Amino acid sequence: MLIADDLDQLLDILPHLIRQSLNKHINRKNLIEIVMDLGRRPEARFPEGPEYLSNRVITWHDLDYSIKRIGNFSGDNRAGIERTLHRISSIRNRQGSIIGLTCRVGRAVFGTISIIRDLLETNQSILLLGKPGVGKTTAIREIARVLADEMEKRVVIIDTSNEIAGDGDIPHPAIGRARRMQVSRPELQHQVMIEAVENHMPQVIIIDEIGTELESLAARTIAERGVQLVGTAHGNYLESLIKNPILSDLIGGIQYVTLGDDEAKRRGTQKSILERKASPAFQVAIEIHDRTHWVVHEKVEETVDQILQGSQAFVQSRIVFPDGQVSIGCKQIMTEIVKSKSIKQVNNLKDYNALSVFAEKKHWIANKNQSSLKIHDKIKILSIYVYALNLQQIENILKLWKFPFVIVNDVSRADVILALRSNIKQNTKLRQIAHSKHLTIYTIHRNTIPQITRAFKKILQINSVSHIKWSELCLDKTIEEINALNEVKWAIEKIVILKKEPVELLYRFANLRKIQHDLVQFYYLQARSFGEEPYRRLRIYPS
Repeated sequence: MLIADDLDQLLDILPHLIRQSLNKHINRKNLIEIVMDLGRRPEARFPEGPEYLSNRVITWHDLDYSIKRIGNFSGDNRAGIERTLHRISSIRNRQGSIIGLTCRVGRAVFGTISIIRDLLETNQSILLLGKPGVGKTTAIREIARVLADEMEKRVVIIDTSNEIAGDGDIPHPAIGRARRMQVSRPELQHQVMIEAVENHMPQVIIIDEIGTELESLAARTIAERGVQLVGTAHGNYLESLIKNPILSDLIGGIQYVTLGDDEAKRRGTQKSILERKASPAFQVAIEIHDRTHWVVHEKVEETVDQILQGSQAFVQSRIVFPDGQVSIGCKQIMTEIVKSKSIKQVNNLKDYNALSVFAEKKHWIANKNQSSLKIHDKIKILSIYVYALNLQQIENILKLWKFPFVIVNDVSRADVILALRSNIKQNTKLRQIAHSKHLTIYTIHRNTIPQITRAFKKILQINSVSHIKWSELCLDKTIEEINALNEVKWAIEKIVILKKEPVELLYRFANLRKIQHDLVQFYYLQARSFGEEPYRRLRIYPS
């Protein structure tokens, strides 16, 4: 990762004694902020902790020296240094005089969002959560640059405190080709958000620190107009947003619903329950726990529903290592709502274990080996002929996921064909060969890792279905067990695979749900249990 911090320009506004101390400091490259409070010793804050810079206390003269060398303070008591990303915030007394300064170092970190690069390509709205100082603004600045320069989208940044693109009329180069709209007063941010959509025809709008009900409403309005949103909000976890009445609209809003007797009994809940009110303005939520550990909720709608229903939520944990490698794992967590119901204990969100592969790979390999069902004698190794795709990329995917596939160079030896849709339309000969040999052609829109992976999963899913031996499956099973398995088979093949919709099964006892879970795993799908005994049941999700 490349880091640009313009630190010397920030040090130039500080009194000589503080500047001299920092110039000699061995850890100055990791400096977070400098604190100058009247009558107290100046303090520098680093990731390891704070340090005093001098034995002399700050005087009125020291504060006046720095104030004269920066721009004017705005309504939110923030100022900046022109053409830099540094932020200076003030503390005032009752008479309005400045008695303290917090000088935050602003850094442009190029490459910091490689951990979520695949999510940017989905064109979905993304909300970043995290405590102050964890790196939300740095991440959103790099997202703006990547979207504008590398993905060539029309990006407009709503820069309320000039923290994303720096102070002054000319934005900092760190935002690339993205345009910046400044906000005269913080309380007018929601108006500028709407103005950006109406006047400048953006494809993406970047918003930092959504914090009021009007800004939340404006974000929802923008999302409904089909513009991609990327924003930040303060809050460590997605659940904290649900509990926040001002910001809950960002994830769909919460309302009380009264159920009928039959429905409450079927769900195994009370008659008055909490439900999501509408579709969320942001489809993806990311919790930034620290600069190298991010937690991703790829489907905010489903996660919010799971939290409100009191069921265990599944989250994706991403960790980036110093060499740039990204590790992605899955963990089942217990929310505060689930804890209050005492369904069962699971590890806290802080206890994530870093896995080296996707969550689905963990389920496909580990869970399948523990299955009590004998369905396959062995999985057939499929021969795939790939046309006009990156072979190195495909080999890496096969190695990572351990798909039972082999790539062949001769189409006559292939079982299936995988190609780009735009190329296969122009190759009449390949389509004729496939038709004559009864080969299925799978197509993808773009030559990207997510699309190739999804295609392989689809191929594997369809192949696994054809190799399930139902005679062996039903051997030594009771009528109840056979009925439970048939219910899963019908639900998956008629609804989940064909219609790509989730389906909820009838409630079953634990032993029957266990074999239903095992069968779902052999279809390479995911299922989760909902409700409380004796009305607990499975819900099966499309891949």
